[in-house]
Amino acid sequence: MTLDATCAPANICYPQDISLLNEAREKPENIIYHFCKCYGLKLPRRYRKCARKEYLAFAKSRKHTVKKIRRALRRQLAYVKRDLRYLEQFVSDGYAMTGKDIDVYLTIIKLYEQQQYMYDNRVHSVEHRIVSISQPWLRPIVRGKVKAPVEFGAKFDLSLDSKGYGRIEKISFEAYNESPCLIEAIERFKERTGYYPERVLADQIYRTRENRSYCKKYGIRLSGPKLGRPGTAAKVDKKQVYQDNTDRIEVERIFSLSKRCYGMSCITTKLAQIKYTGFNNHILAFKLRIFHSIRIFQYFFNIVNHL
Repeated sequence: MTLDATCAPANICYPQDISLLNEAREKPENIIYHFCKCYGLKLPRRYRKCARKEYLAFAKSRKHTVKKIRRALRRQLAYVKRDLRYLEQFVSDGYAMTGKDIDVYLTIIKLYEQQQYMYDNRVHSVEHRIVSISQPWLRPIVRGKVKAPVEFGAKFDLSLDSKGYGRIEKISFEAYNESPCLIEAIERFKERTGYYPERVLADQIYRTRENRSYCKKYGIRLSGPKLGRPGTAAKVDKKQVYQDNTDRIEVERIFSLSKRCYGMSCITTKLAQIKYTGFNNHILAFKLRIFHSIRIFQYFFNIVNHL
C-alpha cells in the first residue's frame, strides 16, 4: 500500500488583509442599499467613494510600508464596523434579511473580528482564519513547496494498493497532521482484503514511532531507513530504501497528472459538498484513463503477437 497527502487549491485570488476588508465593506453596503430600497428606509451615510478612493490609493502604491499598511487597515476596519452597526440596527428594529444575506453577514462579522484581533495584537495568523468571503470554509494549508509555500484548498490523503486502485482516506479543508492516517488506512485495507499489507510506502512524516511500532506488531515493513545509527546491513538497507522510493513515485505521478491534466490544481466549484465530489471525480477519471491505456496496449500487443 502506498500513502501520501497533497492539497487541491481552490480558484480564489491570493487573500490579502486589505483586499478582504475591501470586499467585506462592499458587500454590507449592497445589503444596506437593498434594505432601504425594500422597506422604504432612509439610506444612511456609508462613505463609499472615500473608502474606495483610499483602497485604490493603497493598492496602486508601489511601496507598502508598515505604517501605510496599518493606516489602511485601520480605515477599512472602521468602514466595515460602521456598516455592520447599520445592519445590526436594522435587524434589531425587526427588518429581516434573506437567507443568502444572513450567511454573508455572519461571515463578515467573523472576518471583522479576526482582522481586528490581528490588528490590535500585531500578529498575522489566527485560528480558523477566513481567506475567502464567498467560500469561508477554505483555510491556508502550509505545504512548504518552492512554487507555493501556502495553498488554499482541501487537503487529502490518497492510498494506492497493488492493483492500482486509489482511495481517498481522509479529506478536510482544515490543516491536519497526516501521520495518524496511516493506521486508519491500514485497518481499512485489512477490512477490504482480510489481511494486512506486506509493505507500506509512505513519506517521512508518516514514519513516527507509533506508526513504526504498529507496523512491527503486525509484520508490516514500513518504507524508509531505520532509526538510530546505520549498522552492518546499511548497504542492503540503502538498496531497499531506494527501491521503496522508486515504487512510491506512482502516487506522486497521480498527483502530477491530476493537477496538470484533470484540473485538480484549480478547483472552480463553489460549494463545499460539490468540491468533495469533484476530488473523487478527478481520481476516478485518472484511473479510468490508465485502465483504458492498458486495454489499448493489450489489444495492439495481441495483434502483434498474432502476426
